[in-house]
Amino acid sequence: MANLSVNIAGVTLKNPVITASGCFGFGREYEGFYDISRLGGISLKGMTAKKRLGNPPPRIAETPAGMLNSVGLQNPGVDAFLRDDLPYLKTKDTVLIANIAGSTVEDYCEIASRLADSEVDLLELNISCPNVKEGGVAFGVSCEGAAGVVRAVKRHARQPLLVKLSPNVTDIVSIAKAVESEGANGISLINTLLGMRIDIERRRPVLYNNVGGLSGPAVFPVAVRMVWQVANAVKVPVVGMGGIASAKDAIEMMMAGASAVQVGAAMFSDPMAPVKIIEGMESWLSGHGIADVGEIVGTVQPWS
Repeated sequence: MANLSVNIAGVTLKNPVITASGCFGFGREYEGFYDISRLGGISLKGMTAKKRLGNPPPRIAETPAGMLNSVGLQNPGVDAFLRDDLPYLKTKDTVLIANIAGSTVEDYCEIASRLADSEVDLLELNISCPNVKEGGVAFGVSCEGAAGVVRAVKRHARQPLLVKLSPNVTDIVSIAKAVESEGANGISLINTLLGMRIDIERRRPVLYNNVGGLSGPAVFPVAVRMVWQVANAVKVPVVGMGGIASAKDAIEMMMAGASAVQVGAAMFSDPMAPVKIIEGMESWLSGHGIADVGEIVGTVQPWS
């Protein structure tokens, strides 16, 4: 049997498959399908300093080979998570990654401080959020904005910090280097691509928020490309995500340079997808005589 364990920023995962933030809640939602201790890790529902109700509906729409969402970070807030969800999660044998979001740098720092003494294993900084102090421009679309929020959060965080990058930029590599230079311990990518659909009979967008994040198989080639570019430009580990729906996809993403992967939208059509991916990876590695999953990371051989 191949060894599937991986190390991300000093934290060991039993396998490289993590459920993506926003798609797995806080774990209870999927417990009826399988023991969530089988997962390498869980990137928890994105949390803010205070409770958020999210955007008005409709806020989910199916698209060819994917889905659009504008849920708007609905969550109970960090204090409710610590009180109601973390005790349950700590009964499970899996790595816990707290995905944190905010509208100001101070919001991010407050959440990191509240989680500093908790049993969360890693923090994942969602910098695709709009910075209300900078005219609503997302933190992650400029080197300065991304670096600034990482620099501030590092002063409050005790857990290793992953930074989740937005693909809605012109130069993903420069932003990755900027957050690495400010102390990011790892990089997650990609977040959703900005998209829009229109109901031609009503002549209105299908989402109340007009635009939303595109995820699912449609974004997979973009994610592979960005993971490959970033993994070849930074020294910290990369966690790849975006449209992964099979063991083949996960292996491809790791060959591009990801040390671990996250599975998101695939779970909405098949709740068992993460477990199938774990089992499929193990079977593929054993069938190819590969003893350790780390042996495939970054092994793609470009033509030029």
